[in-house]
This record gives sequence, C-alpha cells and structure tokens, in this order.
Amino acid sequence: MSNKRTIPTSELIINGDGSVFHLHLRPEQLADRVFLVGDPARVDMVASRFDSIECNVSSREFHTITGSYKGKRISIVSHGIGTDNIDIVLNELDALANIDFETRQEKDTFRQLTLVRVGTSGGLQDETPIGTYVAAEHSIGFDGVIYFYSDTARIRNRAFEEALISQLDWKIEGLRPYVVAADKSLIQQICQDDILRGNTIAANGFYGPQGRQLRLPLQDPKLNEKIQGFNFEGYRLTNYEMESSSLAGLAALMGHRAMTVCCIIAGRKAQNMNTDYKGSIEGLIDLVLERI
Repeated sequence: MSNKRTIPTSELIINGDGSVFHLHLRPEQLADRVFLVGDPARVDMVASRFDSIECNVSSREFHTITGSYKGKRISIVSHGIGTDNIDIVLNELDALANIDFETRQEKDTFRQLTLVRVGTSGGLQDETPIGTYVAAEHSIGFDGVIYFYSDTARIRNRAFEEALISQLDWKIEGLRPYVVAADKSLIQQICQDDILRGNTIAANGFYGPQGRQLRLPLQDPKLNEKIQGFNFEGYRLTNYEMESSSLAGLAALMGHRAMTVCCIIAGRKAQNMNTDYKGSIEGLIDLVLERI
C-alpha cells in the first residue's frame, strides 16, 4: 500500500476533459522546455517560428501552444501579469509534470522542466538603457508569494536581503524583500555577450510598487533613488518587472530550472519610454528559441 498523499479534488482541480483547472492543459500536451510570456497574443508571435504545432489551447489569460522548433519540442505559455499568476502557472505546470492525474499522487520519477520567461522591463541604471536585454541572475521579490511556502531559507540569499533592508532603509510595512538566484546552468546556457546579467526587482504592482506616482502619494518617494544607488558585493539592481521572483523562487523549491530575461522598454532613471518595442522583443525571442 502506498504511503503517498492523495491530493484532494479541491486542491488539484482537474477539468472533465482531464486538463488542469486554469491552463486547460493535459499532461501529454506539456513539453520539457517551456517558453513563458506575459501577453497571450505573444504566444502566437513566438509560435510563428515553429516548424510544426501539435496543440493550441486558450483559457482566460493563459494561452499555450506546444510544437517543434528545429527539432526541439517546446511549450509556449502565457501567464498574464503579476507574481500571483506565476503561482498559478508554476503549480499547474509542475502538477502536469509530476502528479499522476489518475491517482492524484506524486509520481515516482521527478520530471524537471526548463522554464525561460521572456518579458519587458524598466531599466534602473545607465547601463540598462532602452533596447538592452537583461537576464535576472538574481530576482528580488517585492511581492511575498514564496513566504506562503515552507523551507524558503534554503533557496534565498539572506545576506543580500539584509543589505537591501539596510541600504534601502526599508519602509514598506509588512513586506520583506526576498532574493532568489536563477538556475546557474540555465543562465550559462541562455546568456552570451548580447545579454546583460543583472539583478531584477519583481514588484507586486505597476504604479506605486514601482515608484510611479499619479494621484496617490507614495509611502517612500525616495525608494527608486535608493535602489539606483544600491550595491552589494558588486551587485547592482538593474531593472523592474513583475514576475521573476516567484518564478525563480517556486521553480527552485520544486526543483525546476528557471530564469527571466527581459527587453528594457522604459528608462526609469532617464524617464523615457519606447511603446513601439516589437522589433526588440522579437530579437530576444529569436535568441531564446535558439538557446533554450
């Protein structure tokens, strides 16, 4: 008799067609290589490079195409905006790979996924102007998602976190930044001289959490200024986006390889913006497809 935990139907929700609840994917539709994007429409942009397509599934903001690119089987999955959506996507991708949907128990053999998120971002330094490609060697979470899971200390850089609290004179009550490194072998695989290795902040919002002020005043109006001056053992904070921390954190806890690489489309220090960034993001897509 198995001593494995049987996961209740309320915890792992499986649709009537055998697909997982939000993504609407069945286990056999998921490739080991996963190309993650925020915008559901960007899935079609990436898939236009494929040699063949085996499935095309859409549900809410989650759009997946699995197919073949130069002999590599790849799933492109859109996750929408925010670390909360990453929590949904990572858990469901891991379930598809590592839980038997018939028995609702963890499989005997672990299946490791390789996950590369390609997104857009705001640069925080002079060396990250518009058009730069920046990989998150470290992800700094301003979101709190991984604190709902146990044993996070083994994947976090506590010294980096203490430096953030100290140097930023952290004033956001009830939220502690966390730091997780991307998978080193994947960074090595994807990054060459055309991609800067950076340290990316994942904020839990687009406006106030990234220091943008419209009508509401900010709790710490000088936070971005302090971020731009931060330095820990030579690591500077290079860019803002909204998903890398929970991707890096959850993947590390689960045992998957994951990283985020972004195209800079806004200069937060220079206060400029490129809204016509299609060509730049397509260049990054091509690089990642070749290297994933």
